[in-house]
Amino acid sequence: MWLPWTYSLPLAGLLFAIGAVAGRANGGGTVGAVAREASRVALLYTLWQVAGRLSVSGIERANDRGLWLWNLERTLRLPNERALQELVVPHGWLAQAANIYYAAAHVPGMGLFLVWLFFRHRALYPGWRNVLVAITFVSLVIQLIPVAPPRLIPSIGMLDTGVAYGQSVYAIGGSTVAGQLQAMPSLHVGWAALIAIATWRLSTRWPRWLGAAHLAATVTVVTVTANHYWLDGVVCVALLVPMVAVLTGRRRPILATDARSFDGEQAGEHAGEPALAMRTGGGSGK
Repeated sequence: MWLPWTYSLPLAGLLFAIGAVAGRANGGGTVGAVAREASRVALLYTLWQVAGRLSVSGIERANDRGLWLWNLERTLRLPNERALQELVVPHGWLAQAANIYYAAAHVPGMGLFLVWLFFRHRALYPGWRNVLVAITFVSLVIQLIPVAPPRLIPSIGMLDTGVAYGQSVYAIGGSTVAGQLQAMPSLHVGWAALIAIATWRLSTRWPRWLGAAHLAATVTVVTVTANHYWLDGVVCVALLVPMVAVLTGRRRPILATDARSFDGEQAGEHAGEPALAMRTGGGSGK
């Protein structure tokens, strides 16, 4: 279950206060830096939660927009989401596992990634953090125009697996109707893609494969659970790519293996993060 914004907002304020006090006490040490970053993330999370209760246009046309996307996908000859779900639904445990991953991996996965990034690649952290803020903000603005996901459009014929197995995060969390119409673009896919791109560029070992696996799993579960269309993810990734290029200060292809990051990571294992900071100019993400 996702933390309600009524808790995350005070938490952001508390973390900010801790960061301010710790920063004054020890000259801006690690504790203060961690608390301040956690405060920013909690505030971003609060914005995401609050946006789910807003909408610019009437929700009565959300179904029409959802059907338009569905028909556009058929015109583009994209794979049929219903066909994928039909492969999973007969195996109840798979459907339930997809529901659990949809509910449990999205926010904690980003949290773990940010912790890893902060402590393993501190100099590069600000740039990737800014990418997270940018993709979340732009996506939330677009989501103010409600679009019904496949599970809410009876004519599409997809099962709402969350409701079917009593695992719906929207029913448990008391989400408003508008909150369930944040289908386009998919922040689930956008956040997972951000993690996959960053870990692929910054690591040469297990984190890059874990990031890629998380992206593949996320794309699968948001579709199997009928919470998103393929195009929801495609649009969010299309928005994400130029943000990565601009905000992390890179002109090379975003999926290219970065030898400098590799060298910096290896040096960091033996000599600490200053080696990475020196190779990146002390923080290329700003």
